[in-house]
Amino acid sequence: MNDISKSDTRPKFLKRPDGATIAYHAHPGKSPGVIFLGGFMSDMTGTKATALEQACLEAGRAFVRFDYFGHGQSSGAFVDGTIGRWKEDAVAVLDACTEGPQILVGSSMGGWIMLLAALDRKKRVAGLVGIAPAPDFTRALMWEGFDNNIRETLQRDGVYMEPSEYSEEPYTIALHLIEEGDNHMIMENGIDLDCPVRILQGMQDPDVPWQHALKLVDALKSDNVTLNLNKSGDHRLSEPDDIERLVTTVETLCQQVSGQDASE
Repeated sequence: MNDISKSDTRPKFLKRPDGATIAYHAHPGKSPGVIFLGGFMSDMTGTKATALEQACLEAGRAFVRFDYFGHGQSSGAFVDGTIGRWKEDAVAVLDACTEGPQILVGSSMGGWIMLLAALDRKKRVAGLVGIAPAPDFTRALMWEGFDNNIRETLQRDGVYMEPSEYSEEPYTIALHLIEEGDNHMIMENGIDLDCPVRILQGMQDPDVPWQHALKLVDALKSDNVTLNLNKSGDHRLSEPDDIERLVTTVETLCQQVSGQDASE
């Protein structure tokens, strides 16, 4: 049985046109492959990314995880990142580090990035799995929820340090992140994707309310969309039963997509 602990733990690096480098791990295997897209200020060493990698290795399935610009082992300062830049990172990884159809798995902000990447590469994306996906979050879940003091801080200083319940390090929220995010809003006018979509959402999520997932279901053009609500689930969805549900959801979708491909 393949084991991550026995594999080379050093990442490879994808060079971007501006000289930035994107750190990634890629494993060859059967199709469709799986790409994991992490969340805001998260990196590719998290529980969900590595658990999914192990499951794909055991199944002999191709898998990629990576760090966006300014995240983890990639170059750049986090505060300089934007939704558009991170989407381009994801598309670059999809283009350069994978072959054939892919299932994109996006956690939180990664759920927005995966949708944007899928819209850019419809022919390459066979399906999507969102974990507390947060499309349009810079406006809908940040700016619109900020009080006047936070908005004034952002407009005065250009940055707001928001305390995080997941880390001693606060979230660094830049005004230009929110302003640039407005260029990538996708919920209001509908999301023109026909591929199957699976959404995993906790109902005790303080960061991405479960009602946001319902809005996403409604916005998606695809009719092949299912939403799994965990009544006790939090934002991370990293408990053992959450991980098992994620692994099962991804592999089941992979098999369904493979079956469709074989019958066509």
